Amino acid sequence: MITYDLNLRWQAGDEANELMTEAFGNLIYEREKGVAGYYNLPVNSKLIVTEVQAFMASSEVVKKSDTIVVIGIGGSSLGTKAVDSMLRHKYPNAKRLLFLENPDPVDLERKFSTIEKERSIFIVISKSGTTVETISIFKAVLKRFDIDLQSDDKERVIAITDEGSALCHFVDTHGLKAYTIGHNVGGRFSVLSSVGVVPLTIAGYDTCSLLAGSAKMVERFFDAKEEHMLIKAAFIATNWREYRMNVLFAYGNLLEDFTKWYVQLWGESLGKIDRCGNRVGPTPIGHIGSVDQHSFLQLVMQGPRDKSVTFLKVEDFEKDIKIPDINLEHIQKCDYVNGRSFNELLNAECDATMESVSNEEVPVDMITLDRVDERNIGELILYYELLTSLVGSMLHIDTYDQPGVERGKKILVEKFGR
Repeated sequence: MITYDLNLRWQAGDEANELMTEAFGNLIYEREKGVAGYYNLPVNSKLIVTEVQAFMASSEVVKKSDTIVVIGIGGSSLGTKAVDSMLRHKYPNAKRLLFLENPDPVDLERKFSTIEKERSIFIVISKSGTTVETISIFKAVLKRFDIDLQSDDKERVIAITDEGSALCHFVDTHGLKAYTIGHNVGGRFSVLSSVGVVPLTIAGYDTCSLLAGSAKMVERFFDAKEEHMLIKAAFIATNWREYRMNVLFAYGNLLEDFTKWYVQLWGESLGKIDRCGNRVGPTPIGHIGSVDQHSFLQLVMQGPRDKSVTFLKVEDFEKDIKIPDINLEHIQKCDYVNGRSFNELLNAECDATMESVSNEEVPVDMITLDRVDERNIGELILYYELLTSLVGSMLHIDTYDQPGVERGKKILVEKFGR
């Protein structure tokens, strides 16, 4: 179960109420007309899980592998990485997921040195099929591990891409195992498509429960039972020029990759030029409590009041490690937490920080997971995707394109062509 508490110090007026009504209608239209396909992934991806499970049962290569090497960047890796980070501690026997994302030679060499070809499955993911970082790393993998696609080696290579893409044609040429992504599912909204479901299922995670949690959120939202999302979206869309940054302060290291996924989802979707030619979009910032209480929090507390803060916490980490009831000479000042659990300490810090930030008249809200499990993660993913679509609609932008990113890609091609 997840609870959502708003403390935004804001009341929606007539303009905001009109925006909420319009945006809710726009999302209904997007879902019915297939403008954005992520709304249907919680149901449609069940078929992918069934197919992957059958593949796993029949493939000796998969059975003998303990590592899944995911070759992808941005939306092709961040969501999967986030789910893996949040659940890994609960799945000690899950296959290792290794992400080859950045064409950083030091990082690639370090990760290459940990890979054993005969114990690995390689999944190359590119929606367009021509992502230069991904395809370049894929080439390096083929050469480094002497993978011959004309031999049985091809059984350990899987591709995930758009139907009809360049990578799709490559797959057909070599007879590789492949899964497709819907054309109307953007990369940053694709974690519950084959992009995330395939590697996570092969790794051994309960992806059916992940999809069930997300499906429940979709159902509740379109049944008009999640009004808090509309209110939060309206606050962000109507006040972003004053509160130019939205900080996600997540309490727990296992949430760090989720904050990175949020930053991409938010930044690439909402930083746009609106229909009137204005540059719009709140800046997303991801931080981890309590670590970043000792750095960024000071800026929130006494710096410019240009930020809103979302606190994300886990009520029960299901790990009962207590602070020893030990009195250390000269440093007894910290004894007030003796005998309490680290879970209690972390959450008390979250609550205290939220209260202190709110007292500074900074708009805040709290998202609380009762525990970290597949259903809650699935719901949380859909919460942020739906919230992003709502804000995009209210800002009068195309939430699903990224023309600014495409410009940089064109310049890169020109530089290498000189």
